[in-house]
Amino acid sequence: MKMNDMVIASVDDHIIEPPTMFDQHLSAEHRKLAPHYVTGADGHAFWQWESEGMRTYNVGLNAVVGRPKEEYGTEPMNIDQMRKATWDAALHIDDMNVSGMLTSVMFPTFCGFDGKWFWMAKDKANAARVISAYNDWHIDEWCGPYPGRYIPTGILPLWDIPTAITELKRLIKKGCRSISFPSNPLNQGAPASIHDDIWEPLWALCDDEQVVLNCHIGTGQPAAAASAASPISAWITSLPMNIGTDAADLLHLRALLRYPNLKFSLSEGGVGWIPYMLERADFVYKHHGPWVRSDWGGKLPSEVFREHFLSCFIEDKFGCANYKAVGENNIAYECDYPHSDCTWPTVAEELYDNVKDLPDAIADKITHGNVFSFFNVNPFEALGGRENCTVGALRAKAGHVDTAERSMPGKDARVLGDPSRPVTFGDAAVTLAERHVEAADA
Repeated sequence: MKMNDMVIASVDDHIIEPPTMFDQHLSAEHRKLAPHYVTGADGHAFWQWESEGMRTYNVGLNAVVGRPKEEYGTEPMNIDQMRKATWDAALHIDDMNVSGMLTSVMFPTFCGFDGKWFWMAKDKANAARVISAYNDWHIDEWCGPYPGRYIPTGILPLWDIPTAITELKRLIKKGCRSISFPSNPLNQGAPASIHDDIWEPLWALCDDEQVVLNCHIGTGQPAAAASAASPISAWITSLPMNIGTDAADLLHLRALLRYPNLKFSLSEGGVGWIPYMLERADFVYKHHGPWVRSDWGGKLPSEVFREHFLSCFIEDKFGCANYKAVGENNIAYECDYPHSDCTWPTVAEELYDNVKDLPDAIADKITHGNVFSFFNVNPFEALGGRENCTVGALRAKAGHVDTAERSMPGKDARVLGDPSRPVTFGDAAVTLAERHVEAADA
């Protein structure tokens, strides 16, 4: 396969929400009760929910695409310090084209990858209304004008399962069959663990309507560093594999044995570690099964995984080369735009380097086919055939896109930690703590 003939689908990218996102989706009265993008006296911008006394902000690493790597950091950024394509839908399509990427699942940013920030509101009725408005903006404004280019993905009011089901049914009517779901709901403040019967109606609805649940790293087990003195690069190295604990827990969800269409997409976790997890799960079943009372419905845990889970990678040559051990139908690509791991604008080159030695049929599955099948989508239909969806075809539309690196306007001249040693996890934590204090005082 030639690089320009690839078709690329990503199951993990992120939206930086624009300040106007609620304008068309809430009444004037209800807009007063929604979060607003405001700039404080110190010049730093926040999302502020005045009626709830809550504030949050965009962390630098979440939107550094297009900046020199020397300027990466954890300090908060204002929207005008980011590449405009991170929050402008039309320009984002341009950035997808220039990287050769056809379609994408987009996660939220300011409210958390699973919408958790909204769950903390005291006025639950208003919070549910804000979540619905968020979903309408995402589906109607961000995705709607660009058929085939996105896989619409909603968020749910998971503090209450009946309320969540009501919103999911509304999303399904809008054509959205993909939701962001915490990889460990209990750790995120949901009412129960996934093993509680409280979730049964949600599993049943997702099975009936073939709704994919997207579980992003950071929405489950705490992704802590070994210590504050640990180099932050050690934390970044281990971060993708942090989803392993939650993946094993999700694999033991007994609802998977009852609902053949219940699907979980593990976002930003990589794939190279999965063969060992599956081998270990099979061993535990055979060796410990009698006393732990395991029941896998006559299957091995590895078989259940391959029927219900999708995994993804940015750079994972080992995982791709060992696709048989992972499961050739269980591997997908993730771009992670505009986060710090993103390889934009050389997405196609980097992905091709991972799949170029694989059989064409396997490369097709990994680059897009598994995504189409898992999410039950076919962007080719909306865009007039595969020939219009390849890296070469998309890049032919993007000759006008400026991909040159640009320094962040208004960036503080700050060196994290002691410049004579590597940046530590503690150095970054201090930066975030300072901003939390400033936010509270603003």
